Amino acid sequence: MSVELVDSHYGKSRIRLLKVARFPDHHMIHDWTVDLSMRGDFDAAFVTGDNRHILPTDTMKNTVYALAHGHADEGMETFGRRLVHHFLDQHRQISQVQVAITGPVWEPIVTEGAAHPHAFCRGSGATRVAEVSGTPDSVTITSGIEGLAVTKTAGSSFEGFAKDRFSTLTDEMDRVLATEIHARWTFHEARVDYDACWEAARDALLERFANHKSASLQQTLHSLASAVLEACAPVADIRISMPNRHCVFVDLASFGIDNDNEIFMPTEAPYGLIEARLTRT
Repeated sequence: MSVELVDSHYGKSRIRLLKVARFPDHHMIHDWTVDLSMRGDFDAAFVTGDNRHILPTDTMKNTVYALAHGHADEGMETFGRRLVHHFLDQHRQISQVQVAITGPVWEPIVTEGAAHPHAFCRGSGATRVAEVSGTPDSVTITSGIEGLAVTKTAGSSFEGFAKDRFSTLTDEMDRVLATEIHARWTFHEARVDYDACWEAARDALLERFANHKSASLQQTLHSLASAVLEACAPVADIRISMPNRHCVFVDLASFGIDNDNEIFMPTEAPYGLIEARLTRT
């Protein structure tokens, strides 16, 4: 029997990093988890145990901490790009670097009507994400948001859908719509204010969700993706995934109670999963 190594990569996962930016009048924190993956001239290590081209993953971890120093207020995307360039420039056996960074959004606690200079709470419950992939010839940067949980108690319906002999769902003219927004977007410009773009995208998603009159989660997803493209000119492409967190109407008639669209049972599974990609034309 003969075998062939057709693909290989390795790296360091779940590197935990907390950066504190200390300005004279306030602090900022970045609470990140960094994943690194490398492709390159590593076949000998996999096939024969020759480690001459293997950069230890412990070195990768140390590099994350060393390069983070001195750039305390740097955002995910810019930091990821610096990591990519460092590994490609310093180690010629590496041909591709992929960096994924995730982290919660920490916001200053408001006390006595003002932002506290060095006390924070998690904002909006969402996770910010960035993915940077680079070769010696090009770098691709993706930004995004994970787990942005939203619910609306009016302005949502689901009617006129296809039915067959296994259908039990009835038309709903006024339903609770609950979901989580998972979105990734890429850029057609090289120089981008990634922090400002991310904040504009998050605000656009929330505002559109609140004000959009939904005929289906599919239509809502399309509208949300469009809102990001409208709000962020540097964004070229966006992918959104939205699970339908069903809130089932509870029939209380057997207890002599008229449930006037007030009591529901939230369900975790099974759930509908709606996904789409929109691109700027």
